Amino acid sequence: MAGSRAAGEYPPVPDPLPHPIVDTHTHLDICTGARGPLRSGEPEPQLEPGEDEAFPPVSFFHETALAAGVTRIVQIGCEMGAARWTADLVAAEAAAGRDWMLGGAAIHPNEAPRSGAAGMLDESLTEIEELCRRDRMRVVGETGLDWFRIDQAEVNGVRVPEDRARRFQEESFRAHIEIAKRLDLALEIHDREAHDDVLRVLREVGAPDRTVFHCFSGDAAMAEICASRGYYMSFAGNVTFKNATSLREAAQLVPQELLLTETDAPFLTPHPHRGRPGGPYLTAVTARLLAEVREEDLAQLCEAVVTNSENVFGRWEL
Repeated sequence: MAGSRAAGEYPPVPDPLPHPIVDTHTHLDICTGARGPLRSGEPEPQLEPGEDEAFPPVSFFHETALAAGVTRIVQIGCEMGAARWTADLVAAEAAAGRDWMLGGAAIHPNEAPRSGAAGMLDESLTEIEELCRRDRMRVVGETGLDWFRIDQAEVNGVRVPEDRARRFQEESFRAHIEIAKRLDLALEIHDREAHDDVLRVLREVGAPDRTVFHCFSGDAAMAEICASRGYYMSFAGNVTFKNATSLREAAQLVPQELLLTETDAPFLTPHPHRGRPGGPYLTAVTARLLAEVREEDLAQLCEAVVTNSENVFGRWEL
């Protein structure tokens, strides 16, 4: 499979944190080579992760996470094959007595135009809701709006017009919000260059009680708006990038009770390992940076993130 990643390509495991923490958004389907990256055209994932020996298995990411103090994760599948794989994986981990993983499923905003143009959006949304009803599936996401790649959706080699792509993205986003509310689950939002429209849709439809801005990318003003509405803000490795000054300024303003951490692995690997594949264990690097910029005790920040994560997703224990 193209784009394989051997375990040796991953950054070293950082020193363990003084208190456990949670990676609230990761993609082990991609990390293990069970599917290609989003929008790659790779086939749907196999049910057995890590079949390609060039990719580390799920156990590698479990062991490295525990070594760094990352004791809980939320695995996200955001196209149909990955969503099915996620629901099966979290069930298999629980059946094996491993309580470190919860799951979430959705149609990624960049998948929605393709699904809509192919006449499959309603059917896919119905299946997403069915998957999210399964045990230990606690999140509807990632869903939202992505105006960065709005002109790149294609079906059978034919580009989806931008106005239609925008309509399909918003239709999908609104439907996912309603699913989260019907099932009383958390909502994880993908918001890329679409802050105003994401906030508008949440205002018009009504946000679920537990709404998370995954990989928060806003500035200080956006952070203040989210805080005023009680939205959680989850920070990934990009907050450590040298050019992320405005993002670090936003992180300083997030109320502690609304702060979450994540990796979005294998993407957004934190500095100084930017460009290498990441895993949940690198949440520890981001947590240390957040404690520094927020001028908070690291153990207290980790404890707050665990509490917030349980408030959003429920408890991990079997």
